[in-house]
Amino acid sequence: MTAYGKKKLILPLVILTVCLFAGLGIFYYANRLLSTPVTIENIEVDTRAALKLNLLEQVSKKNGITEWELKATSATLLREEDKAILEDVAVVFYTKTEEKVHLTAEQGVLHTKTHDLTLNTNVVVTSQGRTLRSETLHYGKKEHIIHTDSRVLIEDGESTLEADTMRIELNDNRIILKGKVKGYFSEAIDLP
Repeated sequence: MTAYGKKKLILPLVILTVCLFAGLGIFYYANRLLSTPVTIENIEVDTRAALKLNLLEQVSKKNGITEWELKATSATLLREEDKAILEDVAVVFYTKTEEKVHLTAEQGVLHTKTHDLTLNTNVVVTSQGRTLRSETLHYGKKEHIIHTDSRVLIEDGESTLEADTMRIELNDNRIILKGKVKGYFSEAIDLP
C-alpha cells in the first residue's frame, strides 16, 4: 500500500475514533445530568391555599337573572376560610333596569359561601358617565348593595362629590352619601 493510500485510510479512522469518544462523552455527561437530583430553591408554599387559579371567571345569578359577572387574573382559594383572594378584579353589576355598573380593583376577596365581595386598592366604579373612586368597597349579594365606610370621590366631568361613606342600592338605582359631603358643580349642570 502506498503512503497516499495509508493517509486516505487513516484519516476516516481518526475521525471515526474522535466521533466515538465525543459521543461517549456526551452520553456520560447527559446521563449524569439526568440522574443528579434537581434542587429547587426559594419555593413559596401557601399552606392555607387549597387551589390557585391563573384566571377566574364567575357569573352570579338569582332566579335565572344575572346579578354580576366577575373576572380576576388570579384567585387563591383558601382551605378552611371559604374565601378566594383575587388579583386584578373586574366586576360588572346589573341593575333591575338592566344598566351596567363596572367596577375594577387591584385586589379583592370573594366569600365563596355568600358570594359577598370585599374589594380594595384603587377601586373604581363607572356607570352612566360617572366615576367613583375609593380604597375599599363591599358588595352584599343578598341585598345587591355596594357600600363603603371609606372616603369616596364621584366625578362626572362637570361636577364632583366627596363623602365619608357611600351606599349604592343597585336594584333601586340609588346612591346614598353620608358623613361630610361636599360637592363642586358646574353652572351648566341640569339637576332633576
